[in-house]
Amino acid sequence: MPRPRRTVPRSTRALALAAGAAVAVPLALTGPAAQAQPRAAGEFTVTALKFTLRAGDRTCTVDADLYRPAGVDAAHPAPAVLTTNGFGGSKADGSTAGAAKAFAERGYVALSYSGLGFGKSGCTISLNDPAIDGQAASGLIDFLGGSRAADDGTKADFVVRDGEGDPRLGMIGGSYGGSIQLATASRDRRLDALVPLITWNDLAYSLDPNNVQGAPQVPGAYKYQWTTGFLLMGEAQGLLNPGIDPSRIGGAGCLHFIAEACRTTRLLASGSYPADRTPGMLQYARSVSPASYLPQVKTPTLLIQGQADTLFNLNEAQQTYETLKAQGTTTKMIWQSWGHSGGLSDPASGELNMGEGNLETSYVGKRILAWFDRYLKRQTSTDTGPAFAYYRGWAPESGYGTADAPPALSQKLYLSGDGKLVDNRSKVARGSRSYSNWLIPTSHSESSLAGLIGLPDGKPRDTAGTYLGWSTQPLSGPVDVVGAPKVTLKVVSPKAERVQHSGDAADKLVLFAKLYDVAPDGTKTLVQRLVSPVRVPDATRAFEVKLPGIVHRYRAGHRLEFVVAASDDAYYGNRGVKPVTITAAPQDTGVLELPVVKGTLG
Repeated sequence: MPRPRRTVPRSTRALALAAGAAVAVPLALTGPAAQAQPRAAGEFTVTALKFTLRAGDRTCTVDADLYRPAGVDAAHPAPAVLTTNGFGGSKADGSTAGAAKAFAERGYVALSYSGLGFGKSGCTISLNDPAIDGQAASGLIDFLGGSRAADDGTKADFVVRDGEGDPRLGMIGGSYGGSIQLATASRDRRLDALVPLITWNDLAYSLDPNNVQGAPQVPGAYKYQWTTGFLLMGEAQGLLNPGIDPSRIGGAGCLHFIAEACRTTRLLASGSYPADRTPGMLQYARSVSPASYLPQVKTPTLLIQGQADTLFNLNEAQQTYETLKAQGTTTKMIWQSWGHSGGLSDPASGELNMGEGNLETSYVGKRILAWFDRYLKRQTSTDTGPAFAYYRGWAPESGYGTADAPPALSQKLYLSGDGKLVDNRSKVARGSRSYSNWLIPTSHSESSLAGLIGLPDGKPRDTAGTYLGWSTQPLSGPVDVVGAPKVTLKVVSPKAERVQHSGDAADKLVLFAKLYDVAPDGTKTLVQRLVSPVRVPDATRAFEVKLPGIVHRYRAGHRLEFVVAASDDAYYGNRGVKPVTITAAPQDTGVLELPVVKGTLG
């Protein structure tokens, strides 16, 4: 028999869409979403369900809650929304249950479930592998389509269908609950709309980033603080959920992760990248990432990524956006303010807030509602908004900026031998400057988990002699940068040259590129605490580095400073001491390019 149902009042709750909360900011839209008003109070029922589902070579129990709005039945069906947790969460946490409640109170059937290995769902954590987690999610789509019953016999005959076993269905969720949407859509065409927030494109890049362009086979710098935090969060599932299902016991030395994931994290933590093992281990991380299966994703996708995010930066969303766009998949992208590194528990004023329930009165909230109106309610006249939008933290009252695409690189600065950034090669002074790393980190960008859990973090800093910086003159007016800057560099490092063909990529030179905003009083701000780790493929050749995307205004009187640092304490760095020299001459120097949408850097 079905389990007892509880009746929940429709209050105006916010949508919590990631590992914390979801957010948005005012900007005028046209179409139905622009005129939407908060819905009146009402009721819906919640039924706890279990599903025994095939997931790759395993059978897993999935724990879920079914939210059914009052008045929805076989004669009056409604579209459905499927949502699951961020990493370490469950169907019951504020983000997952919050999303289900938000859409149930707006007339959608919602199914909220705990991902494999989390909450009371069985099986090991497999990082949203399409062949495992994606297959399990397809089993839940079967349920919503009426072709499968829950373990207790409950059936869903009250969801709008587009065909036999094909429910009118969207997915929404953040971080881990974002990538599962793309993984599921890559194998199941029955999904009609996706809204993934703050999620990854390529876990190999997320956890071991190398921002050198054109060097995909060269490992990066291990992002050990983030990775260790999430590894411990996964391994703690037995303590968080006593009486854990034995199917959740992992292998290869991990308690709750699939063996391949455990081996990959061990390799990264070892600080060694032997040529015979590294490509295979990093390939596993890519195989469970959208980067490997996006060609199979055809579902309309609204990507929402956070500016305050050092785990999954804006570049990840842009890569997904460009891939989907190029293959003809309907997609739009929003760069909101909050991400894993800040704003989850205390969103900026006017952004979608978990405690306010302002889906209808916030920019991102209206965009989400419009997306589902268009693709789930089939309101074809609904305007789903511009192709690209971005939160402007320097003037939130002015709303989001918009464009037809992420802005292109538009202004160049040249690295002068006297430490200046100049706007013309003829202004470059000849010269050379050097730095050297120590055997311990000497630069600080962040304590990675501080923003996620709301703890204070020390100011970013660099130690004299272990970095080089180049600065503009004070700006004559404000300059707005929107997107990912790029720098072309050439370094001289004899010690790095001698060991770079050792057979272990860990011997290659590591450096960290970043941008500061320097106020007139000398106070430095590392924009969103973002850095660009680089493992130089060949220290005898020039290389291009793509910095993390930013949305930032450099105010009049401020200076932009570009820094190359020898280390960063949130990452693994160089093996051994490797002094570096960077030279400059008018026709042979480093070049920094920026996507400027307002103002002039020269």
